[in-house]
Amino acid sequence: MGGEAGSAAVVGSEGRVKSLGLVFEDERKGCYSSGETVAGHVLLEAAEPVTLRALRLEAQGRATAAWGPSAGAAAPAAASEVEYLNVRLSLREPPAGEGILLLQPGKHEFPFSFQLPSEPLVTSFTGKYGSIQYCVRAVLERPQAPDQSIKRELQVVSHIDVNTPALLTPVLKTQEKMVGCWFFTSGPVSLSAKIERKGYCNGEAIPIYAEIENCSSRLIVPKAAIFQTQTYLASGKTKTVRLMVAHVRGNHIASGSTDTWNGKTLKIPPVTPSILDCCIIRVDYSLAVSTALGDMEDVACGHTWCRVTGKMCLYYPGECHVMSALQQIEQYVKIGLCSLIKNFPSEVYIHIPGAKKLMLELPLVIGTVPYNGFGSRNSSIASQFFMDMSWLTLTLPEQPEAPPNYADVVSEEEYSRHVPPYPQPPNSEGESCCPMFACIQEFRFQPPPLYSEVDPHPSDVEETQPVSFIL
Repeated sequence: MGGEAGSAAVVGSEGRVKSLGLVFEDERKGCYSSGETVAGHVLLEAAEPVTLRALRLEAQGRATAAWGPSAGAAAPAAASEVEYLNVRLSLREPPAGEGILLLQPGKHEFPFSFQLPSEPLVTSFTGKYGSIQYCVRAVLERPQAPDQSIKRELQVVSHIDVNTPALLTPVLKTQEKMVGCWFFTSGPVSLSAKIERKGYCNGEAIPIYAEIENCSSRLIVPKAAIFQTQTYLASGKTKTVRLMVAHVRGNHIASGSTDTWNGKTLKIPPVTPSILDCCIIRVDYSLAVSTALGDMEDVACGHTWCRVTGKMCLYYPGECHVMSALQQIEQYVKIGLCSLIKNFPSEVYIHIPGAKKLMLELPLVIGTVPYNGFGSRNSSIASQFFMDMSWLTLTLPEQPEAPPNYADVVSEEEYSRHVPPYPQPPNSEGESCCPMFACIQEFRFQPPPLYSEVDPHPSDVEETQPVSFIL
């Protein structure tokens, strides 16, 4: 362990520290959570006697969001900070009345242990305009030399259980959009998309159920993507970063056709879990299902562009107008049918209003506790309800059918046979061929006796009064 303390009178030099290290007790442990204990050792190797004032351990965790002023602006930088962890431990200090500690040459090991706060900690994260970082640092204070330190990053995760009822609920959205603008319309495109639950974990494949109906005269391409949205808040200002982390593409859908995705999968790559409990940094996820026009270039901003060279072909939904000069484009710009973005000697970029893609965004939560398969039964029932609604087409007959005649149901031969009123259940010794459900016996009543004028059960006392029947 650590060396013995020496007297300040025998200190002739500061000494040289050969190495200073910090190791955790379980190096294989990838991350820590609220309430867990962090333990390890500070390793120090001295080549000669070393004097120090103290050896301390610091554990800090904070969220910071900051960005500088824009180009040419004199506004100050925006910055915000939230502290989540602040622990200080003294690993070695001089004896009472002495201000210096002497460590003998050799290797020294100083153990440490501390517990993370029981309050929820925010998941570690590093983004473009901010970060959430936790670290453990060992500081060696020297009397007449700069302090030496070693720092290790501590990965912290805030667990999100995807088996909660709120994250097991299916998500469904439907939207319809007219392709084109003003009088250059070519028909509607409708899109309906659904996922079985809202919460998923890294590595899971999301089954996507979608129905795309193309009633326009254009060729469309269905796509699906997972987006990560980072939101930073600093000094009352907000910055947003949107990244695509995974995507999948479907087949082209011709005009007047319909395509259905019955569980098309999109695998979630290793990403940071959703961060929903930090006041200055938020990380959200969404599953976007979209349809884009097949003959135009789709860019990140959501607009559609047409590249024209030489004799230009300006694409409108359902129609193609050929023009041979920029003079024709200027007329379209004047009446507002398009916007001239760039004009080079050999190429022109035109923004066509109304050519934006149709997109549905389904909210996602990336959790840490995997789905256990014993989710809410209501989720399964709701999933079947949304996917199969053919029962709505069933109708009752306009005129109910008359009941059968009693004589047709029970004949004299059937009555002559003995039918037990309570039939015995089948023999249960053999192998069961049906599921384990409750066995409810079938109740049957004896048919009424056939009509006869002779009483089959005459009484001992003869009745003298006449008996009349009213039919």
